Amino acid sequence: MTTPSRPATASPDSPPGYRHELYPYSGPDEFVEGTLGFIQDALDGDESVVVAVPERKASLLRAELPEQEAVRFVDTTPVARHPGRLIGAWRGWIKEQTSRGRPVRGIGESPWDEELSRPELEELRYHEWLLNKAFADGPAWWLLCPYDVDGQAAAVKEMARCHPQIRTAGRTGPSEDYDPQAPFAFAPLTHPCDPYDEFVYTRGDLSAVREKIAACAERHGLSARRLRELHLAATEVAANSIRHGGGQGVLRTWSEDERLVCEFRDAGYIADPLLGRSRPDDVQIGGRGLWLVHQLCDLVEIRSTPETGTTIRIHTRLRG
Repeated sequence: MTTPSRPATASPDSPPGYRHELYPYSGPDEFVEGTLGFIQDALDGDESVVVAVPERKASLLRAELPEQEAVRFVDTTPVARHPGRLIGAWRGWIKEQTSRGRPVRGIGESPWDEELSRPELEELRYHEWLLNKAFADGPAWWLLCPYDVDGQAAAVKEMARCHPQIRTAGRTGPSEDYDPQAPFAFAPLTHPCDPYDEFVYTRGDLSAVREKIAACAERHGLSARRLRELHLAATEVAANSIRHGGGQGVLRTWSEDERLVCEFRDAGYIADPLLGRSRPDDVQIGGRGLWLVHQLCDLVEIRSTPETGTTIRIHTRLRG
């Protein structure tokens, strides 16, 4: 059995509430050593742990850790391809564990080494930064984010921008690269793939928006349930453009990387980057349309500033 190293426990200088820590490691042995120590430290303190990692990483921990009621494993491989759904998922996992009356820790690792597209990678990285905002005023808990540096050491600096704390050489300290004022999203959107279709829509044009999307979908073999879901998501985004974006917007459609992409541009501004990333409650005003869009689409990219307006891209896989 691997002998785990214990992570540094929270010091008196650590910020109260949510604690978000990056753990760069190299290879499976370091992954097990660091995460197993984190889990054991939690169990010794009568805390529960949500281990949200790819299944192949979970199997490494299960081989070293006796089955524990206080440790819940979640496979992140499916959900991590939908970054807009992850904050809602974490809120559900944490709520479930805190209802048992124990303090909670989490281990969260997305499948960074999978064949992810550039938009998927950027949205996952942006999600890591948004976690700080999502849980800033919530219950106190500690999230450790393992990140394998093998073959991607240059990306560690970008990941450190998203995490207030970082573990290096077995010690935890402030991340010097952490950016508490990160922009609305880290990377600009890529240029639409040529050829793309463009359509300016305004009040009364929602049916025309759906017709334009259906024509593009037909050319690329998208039909049946997936097309109906795309139509519903597109209607929500276009209606928001008309309602909040100055009465009109611009639709562009194209295909890339086995996906159909619909882009909506308008003059509006989304001030809250968390809008739509958690299931709305019964009294919430606004955000229901964007939450639905995140559930219906395979990827959602949002860029919004007061100066440039809002661009929303929704991706639908053409196969699989």
